[in-house]
Amino acid sequence: MILNIYLFRHGQTYFNRDHRFTGFKDSKLTPLGIKQARKIAKKLKSKKIDVAYYTHVSRSKDTLKEVLKYHKGVKKIKDDRMIERSYGSFEGLYHTTIIKKYGKKLFDKWHRSYNFPPPEGESVKQVEKRVNSFIKDLIKKMKKERINVAISAHGNSMRPFRRYFEKLTMKQMMKLENPWDDYFEYHVKT
Repeated sequence: MILNIYLFRHGQTYFNRDHRFTGFKDSKLTPLGIKQARKIAKKLKSKKIDVAYYTHVSRSKDTLKEVLKYHKGVKKIKDDRMIERSYGSFEGLYHTTIIKKYGKKLFDKWHRSYNFPPPEGESVKQVEKRVNSFIKDLIKKMKKERINVAISAHGNSMRPFRRYFEKLTMKQMMKLENPWDDYFEYHVKT
């Protein structure tokens, strides 16, 4: 038996649009973000979803809410192991503010390196550790309960998901750009 995982990123938020570090802060979907969520929903309309995962922030919940408009009786589970990367003391700040204060080279290192966390924040390596814990538990649950799942994730938490299921190297994972209006489908064999 083949079980399915439908993984997608939340729609665009105001912080995304304005190039601000979001992390654990809550930023609502923009009107475009809502359209993107509806586009994902239409693409997933005919898929069988038994359980849906989201994080505690509104962008994850609200994107999932659009997807589930086409699916009745889906069990929803909150799990913050797949929440966005913490940007620590940079959360809420504009990218340009950090670039002006610290320079583009250091900004790029904080923003896009695997094992260099921003002050008081997480590295992608740390995000990968918690996402991999989630994946391990998810696969066990899927096989035991024979369920198909939808996951309303975040840009940086999707990187480790994709690395795991697509067998990517760390460098390949770090180059990924995750769309706001599409999904990835992965299969789990029982």
